[in-house]
Amino acid sequence: MSFWSALFGISNNKSNSRRPQATFAQSIGALKILPRFFSLIWRTNKYYTLANIVLRVLTAVSPLLTLYIGKLIIDEVILQAKNGAGASGLTHLWTLVAAEMAVVLASGLVNRLISLIDSMLGDLFANQTSVMLMAHAAELDLPQFEDAEFYDKLERARRQTIGRVMLMSDILNQFQDIITIVFLAAGLIVFNPWLIAILVVAVIPVFLSETYFNQQSYSLVMNWTAERRELDYLRFIGASDETAKEIKIFGLTGFLKDRFSKLAHQYYLANRNLAARRAAWGYFFNALGDAGYYVAYVVIILQTVAGALSVGDLTFLAGSFNRLRQLLQGILSRFSYIAQQSLYLKDFFDFFEMKPQITSPTNPRQFPNPIQQGFTFENIGFRYPNSDKWAIRNVSFTLHAGEKLALVGENGAGKTTLVKLLGRLYDPTEGRILLDGYDLREYSLNDLRSAIGVIFQDFVRFQMLAGENIAVGKIDQLNQPDVIKEAAEQSLADDVIARLPNQYRQMLGKRFAGGVELSGGEWQKVALSRAYMRNAQLLILDEPTAALDARAEYEVFQRFAHLTEGKSAVLISHRFSTVRMANRILVLKKGQMVEIGSHEELLNNNGLYAELFQLQAKGYL
Repeated sequence: MSFWSALFGISNNKSNSRRPQATFAQSIGALKILPRFFSLIWRTNKYYTLANIVLRVLTAVSPLLTLYIGKLIIDEVILQAKNGAGASGLTHLWTLVAAEMAVVLASGLVNRLISLIDSMLGDLFANQTSVMLMAHAAELDLPQFEDAEFYDKLERARRQTIGRVMLMSDILNQFQDIITIVFLAAGLIVFNPWLIAILVVAVIPVFLSETYFNQQSYSLVMNWTAERRELDYLRFIGASDETAKEIKIFGLTGFLKDRFSKLAHQYYLANRNLAARRAAWGYFFNALGDAGYYVAYVVIILQTVAGALSVGDLTFLAGSFNRLRQLLQGILSRFSYIAQQSLYLKDFFDFFEMKPQITSPTNPRQFPNPIQQGFTFENIGFRYPNSDKWAIRNVSFTLHAGEKLALVGENGAGKTTLVKLLGRLYDPTEGRILLDGYDLREYSLNDLRSAIGVIFQDFVRFQMLAGENIAVGKIDQLNQPDVIKEAAEQSLADDVIARLPNQYRQMLGKRFAGGVELSGGEWQKVALSRAYMRNAQLLILDEPTAALDARAEYEVFQRFAHLTEGKSAVLISHRFSTVRMANRILVLKKGQMVEIGSHEELLNNNGLYAELFQLQAKGYL
């Protein structure tokens, strides 16, 4: 057991045993991130940042001026009392009082301005870093979003977008206090250099204590990132319109409450243990600092009694020493805090060091418009990150230009995986995909994805206006209502929107005031319109009619057949009434392609497709 472990009572509990503790060297090393941090603040608003620095420099001088003018006032009062001067002899005294009042008023005004600028700069910084976070997250790959460690990094980075300007204030306060200390220390050295030595001995233990416990606090937060995410998740699903029905039907309230309470209490106990030890040792070392102050105070009193110092000198030195002790103690403690906060800040910048693996080439090939040959899958195999199981393997086929291809298979057969590979949400683990004879990776990602209109089965129900819900399919046409209405007509969502009180200006979902909830089938029509918004060369529909009744499904596919004439399309569906409209049907089983052909050809083959078709047909007998 180390010296610090023995002194502070460190135990191998959950909060500090799962990962290495933050060391003093790590805390100091994290300070290297501060120039990058200040560069980001400067870019947020250079005028506010510069004004903040200038005002703090002015404020740094005011404590010395106040104390020194106070000394002159006391000495002048004693002199006037001794000489018995009348009102005419008090001119100098009133001048000093007026000067002290001017310094105090000016200092108060400057401090108010600093607080105002800090507040405005803090809001701007939080806004800018939040935008940066969203923008960078959008650049990262889909596999990264499916990794728990990535979510821990994202959560730690997200928490740094709020309140980080407080770190800037602390650093500038440090700079401000150092200037003040230089002036106050000069006064103490002139009278008695030993006072500085007493001061240093008094504050060092407090600094060591704060440094240690700041490191422990950072380690606690780091080690509990995953659990804190779980607490946020439990808090959300326990009181959400999205989960309310199942929570009530299945009686999950007690289960969720107990799970949340247990995990929250574990975190409370870990935090309470650290906070209690910090409070106890903090009091002890602060008491040592107070004792050091009174030792110095006794020295100053003895010198005053001996006639070496005036009463004004006594007031100035006692006030200076006490202020110096507070400032120096604050600087050392704040230094430890800044080092700790720099560790958190490092988490923020570390997130931006994450780079996507799926990128556009430096000199992308011209994207074909129109597509001439189509997409060719050559011996494609793919495994999801952190998985040894092949999602698909040895899959080879061609989606010809203008062809409608249906993907059929049981759940987990690899249908949606193929679609994700088409849009380069993933790259194949083995094999390659060609577009008009060239590797898909030779084209620009933006050009590729702009040429694809896709609606997934688990589409997002955006809590936005109806028009915005459609426009997300091609968001740069948000302000083109005619295009949005045309897409709604193509997906048959126009009838749904016509029944809404505010039509395209109607808020959808119940999260915000005035929102209207849609049925599953209505939401699906709205989502389908996003695919039509793109006017894409390839249209991909993943279970596009799962929530529609038979009549609505028939109408949707009649419209779909008309709108996709001359275009390529991929359909994923468990309904054979849907897939029959495709030119060819590709059948998957456990990630393998088992057959491909038209509906009639596959029935004649009497293979897996024929078996699944007959099983579904029996359900209608």
